[in-house]
Amino acid sequence: MGRSKIIPDRYKKEIVRIKEISAEMIDDCMQCGKCSAACPATGGMDILPNQIIRYLQLGRIEKVIESKTIWSCASCFTCVSRCPRNVDLARLMEAVRLIVVRERGAARLKAESVPEMMADKRMPQQAVVSAFRKYSK
Repeated sequence: MGRSKIIPDRYKKEIVRIKEISAEMIDDCMQCGKCSAACPATGGMDILPNQIIRYLQLGRIEKVIESKTIWSCASCFTCVSRCPRNVDLARLMEAVRLIVVRERGAARLKAESVPEMMADKRMPQQAVVSAFRKYSK
């Protein structure tokens, strides 16, 4: 009898979206813990980085979304450089943050508002492009 993962149906869509956004193979993680050991931001996290991946593997996305860890990640890529399986945890964290921001839907950016934002010379162009990418979908 083989091992199988039982992911609740209501979370399958979110797991697929995380995989699509991040382009990472969550199942490649073997839970070695090197990402958590190397992470400089674990002091502000309630769930360790390797546990985030484990929750995603098990389909427990509600635990991941409710955690402080996804917002505490500094995206310094230390975890990525230490991973023996080349799982980009920083990309996964960003994908989860995007899903949370998009579901809350409070900050939608419309294409019509971009010229007005660009007229403000103090606004960095990169910020506008980044915001448009994150909030326009």
